[in-house]
Amino acid sequence: MSRSKTATEKQQNPISKYLRETRGEIRKVTWPTREEAWRLTAIVLGVTLAAAAFFWFWDTVFSHGLHWIIQLIVGV
Repeated sequence: MSRSKTATEKQQNPISKYLRETRGEIRKVTWPTREEAWRLTAIVLGVTLAAAAFFWFWDTVFSHGLHWIIQLIVGV
């Protein structure tokens, strides 16, 4: 015997279900204050600049070192 589904048992539209669940999850998020956001942004920028300087330094060292080694081998 087949059983007819009631309105609550009917399958929900997956897109509307996704949007509804996403909205519920976003409401649970603890958002940072404006001051926290600025402070964290400054930290990210500082770490990014430090990493860029670190990699630039070592790239320059290895580049000049390799150039020097090639000059020794080739004699140019």
